[in-house]
Amino acid sequence: MSKTTTTRYDVAEHLRTPEEMAAFLETCLEEADGDASFIAKALGDIARAKGMAQVAKEAGLSRESLYKALSGERSPDFDTILKVVRALGLKLHAEPAGSRLRASSSRASSRTTKRRAA
Repeated sequence: MSKTTTTRYDVAEHLRTPEEMAAFLETCLEEADGDASFIAKALGDIARAKGMAQVAKEAGLSRESLYKALSGERSPDFDTILKVVRALGLKLHAEPAGSRLRASSSRASSRTTKRRAA
């Protein structure tokens, strides 16, 4: 019987472009379900991918403060989140809750109406 070897997965190794970083953060924002520490951890993963020292400098924070804030063990202040997001070259955005659900259901409704008319 052969032995199975596993390798630890680190998402930061796969976040190479600003587009990948933005897509990762967007997905985490959708999946967080109000868990601020989950978002902080996601920002920490992106910051590690970009380089913690560089992000800390651009955010005006010490590296130690940045590591603590984005460890996922606590919820950082919102102003810290905004500084980090800006330092990462990303933007937060808002949309009405459930808007994606409404958009897909209105498309389905439109298709049903077109079929009935034909």
